Amino acid sequence: MYVLGVPCTTAVRDLEAPLPAYQGRGRPPKPPWQSVTAWRHALEPDVWTRLTVREGEKGPVELELVARRVQTHLERKRTGPQEWLVVTRHPLADDSVLETQASREACEQDARYGYRYYLTPTQTHASALEEPSLAELARVIQAGSCIEASFRRGKSEAGMDAYQVRTWEGWHHHMVLTLMAVWFLVNETHRGQQLTPALTLPQVRYGLSLLLLEGFCVLSIASLCRHVQRQLLRNELARFYHHRTRNCLPRKKLRRDIQ
Repeated sequence: MYVLGVPCTTAVRDLEAPLPAYQGRGRPPKPPWQSVTAWRHALEPDVWTRLTVREGEKGPVELELVARRVQTHLERKRTGPQEWLVVTRHPLADDSVLETQASREACEQDARYGYRYYLTPTQTHASALEEPSLAELARVIQAGSCIEASFRRGKSEAGMDAYQVRTWEGWHHHMVLTLMAVWFLVNETHRGQQLTPALTLPQVRYGLSLLLLEGFCVLSIASLCRHVQRQLLRNELARFYHHRTRNCLPRKKLRRDIQ
């Protein structure tokens, strides 16, 4: 199963909506075409389903969504196949929910919630009649955000976007090596957080770079420890200054919070 983010102006026809009254002449009427935004405004408040996708660093990651069987309107007045429209929403003040990066047309918000729109295409006529699991849809949507976070981490910490290759084979080699490097850094960060809960991935990368310098007899072990200690102290001072300027206390990172 996969989902595809669509703009808020996408025209759909709700196949589960009641049909308009038949006037006795011509073809039987069908539900009208409308944008997904107009369709969302017509929803009842109790149709949203809240699901817990997974446990996050700031608590459970929850998501509200609704799914409906629709038909899309393609270009040149062509009608698309039957698909499932999935609309998600989350409170604007909730920063624990991570969704995929979308363009301005693919997301919108009101005074309380932010909304995203997705289509999950059906492969066969038989599957078009089967309603997908809301829990599986929420898992797939959140998986996309995790994948994008991994790519952003790889570009910032492992140089995923710093390549100059001439063949696809070389590009694949570079991607595999950078993903392996990110995996190693994440595992080392989780291992170090058992003893130092405030440890972050950039700090681990900085410490490993100093260890590589020590391998070439540039710095001693004592000098490495002083370098890392100064770096950690600067990071903690910057974190406290960031919260102090906003008149709020920094979040405590306790050892019992690390699983």
